[in-house]
Amino acid sequence: MHNSQVMLITGTRKGIGRFLAEYYIEKGFLVVGCSRSRPEWQVPNYFHHIVDISDETQVKKMLSSVQESYGRLDIVINNAGVASMNHFLLTPAASVDRIMDTNLKGTFLICRESAKIMKKRRCGRIVNLTSVAVPLNLMGEAIYAASKSAIETLTKIIARELSEFGITCNAVGPTPIETDLIHGVQKEKIEEIIRRLPIKRMGRFEDVANVIDFFIKPESEYITGQVIYLGGVS
Repeated sequence: MHNSQVMLITGTRKGIGRFLAEYYIEKGFLVVGCSRSRPEWQVPNYFHHIVDISDETQVKKMLSSVQESYGRLDIVINNAGVASMNHFLLTPAASVDRIMDTNLKGTFLICRESAKIMKKRRCGRIVNLTSVAVPLNLMGEAIYAASKSAIETLTKIIARELSEFGITCNAVGPTPIETDLIHGVQKEKIEEIIRRLPIKRMGRFEDVANVIDFFIKPESEYITGQVIYLGGVS
């Protein structure tokens, strides 16, 4: 049994995931991360798995390794996700499969296998990432927003189903943040989204971490099934 709290973060190779991994290591967590390829960075108390989260066998193998290595899993942050902007009339079926497999199926698999470990100790925190693309009904992001909407519904239902095991499940919905996820998006499109936000600026990694901090603190054991959007979106 490992004494430090053990946290699993998906999609840690870059962007929000990398920031969160380094942020929580600084706070004293032992962090397990994963991505489909190896990151170009390494820090103490960080352990990486090369995993496609949409592959059930790979996810099970990673979570078994966590159980065997540490005997516990305290917190899970489902950060991994893919996007593809396209008018829905021009969206290939292959894009739908890729987005749904990673965003929805991947989040589901990580939640399910993580909860099996958490329930043994009758405590745990799961935080899923959604997006303001859902409440803003962003044009060009029909499938991405649909996948995140599905994650929100998943979050609310498993929050109820896991409550008897002392496990909470909540979601945070970032605004656009300067990551690879939006590099292919036209600057005008990002500016249009920001104009629709009550707080008119790009999101920051720290904004996401702030909400996660709230969800995972011990005092938040009475908060589950909630979705908090950033930027003042409701």
